[in-house]
Amino acid sequence: MDLLFHLIHATTRSHYGIKSVRRQILTIGRLARSAGVHLETVRYYERIGLMPAPARTEGGHRSYAPGHSQRLRFIRRSRELGFSIDAIRRLIALSEPEVQACCEVRDMAQEHIASIDAKIVDLQRLRGVLQQAVADCRDGNEIRCPVIQELGSS
Repeated sequence: MDLLFHLIHATTRSHYGIKSVRRQILTIGRLARSAGVHLETVRYYERIGLMPAPARTEGGHRSYAPGHSQRLRFIRRSRELGFSIDAIRRLIALSEPEVQACCEVRDMAQEHIASIDAKIVDLQRLRGVLQQAVADCRDGNEIRCPVIQELGSS
């Protein structure tokens, strides 16, 4: 049995006799832990529509299915790779079995790579500026700190 699921045991009566029913329930806490996110993140993704609404128990608690866990891991990994919420929403739509638009996903990934490359260039430039400012500090006893001056310039 998958340890993520909490086993619910219920007994029902019918004209055939007593019947035992067992259901697996994935709680929000277990879902969040399994995906490595905070449970408030799960609620946020539900509110903005990235995560489908879960079923509810009789007590009103969220009851997630295995598909929720897969979706949450997909979202977390996409965020780790730097995709925006809107891009993730599009990737989810493109990942549906009836859609599977690989060329469109490829184009999105290529655009994202170009964005990453531009950020790398900016970060390398920033690194050079800060290295020069630190070098200008010499022993750190300057009256006017070059790092502060550089940060204040445009």
